[in-house]
Amino acid sequence: MDVVVVSGLSVAKARDGHYHNPPDYLVLEPEDTTDRTRNLQQTNTNGYKFQSGPTEFKEATAIVRSWGAQGRKYKPAREYQQKLRELLGRYTYRLDTNYAKMDRIVHEGIEEFKSKVMSTVVNGMAVGDWGSVFSSGDETRIKAALAKHLHITEGPAGKLLV
Repeated sequence: MDVVVVSGLSVAKARDGHYHNPPDYLVLEPEDTTDRTRNLQQTNTNGYKFQSGPTEFKEATAIVRSWGAQGRKYKPAREYQQKLRELLGRYTYRLDTNYAKMDRIVHEGIEEFKSKVMSTVVNGMAVGDWGSVFSSGDETRIKAALAKHLHITEGPAGKLLV
């Protein structure tokens, strides 16, 4: 349908800034993997969601507050990442495998692209409207849209393919 080109760095910064919210959510850089063979060098960050109880959350919040005014701001620096790993080791977190999905990252360029594509008209309806029709599960609505916009109707195959 369309293509967007945005800086990978800007996407990573938007993702990290959007999600990173210690102690509730941690974005961690990989450990130093430069000594590994190229195929084993890791470059992807991971997201972790806090799972310990309310008492532990209060403790963890106090720890993060002790890091100072910029303590909650994401930094890839080794010293900051070590602080995050200490939280990860002390409290229960679950790995969030969905945090980097493009649809969840709040990035100006990506959001503009999504809006543009979703409003693109294809066969008489915007892409977003087609999505709503098909995800509705309303068979009558789906059949009506297919008949109106694509001239697809139900019937014997022999008659439909004439």
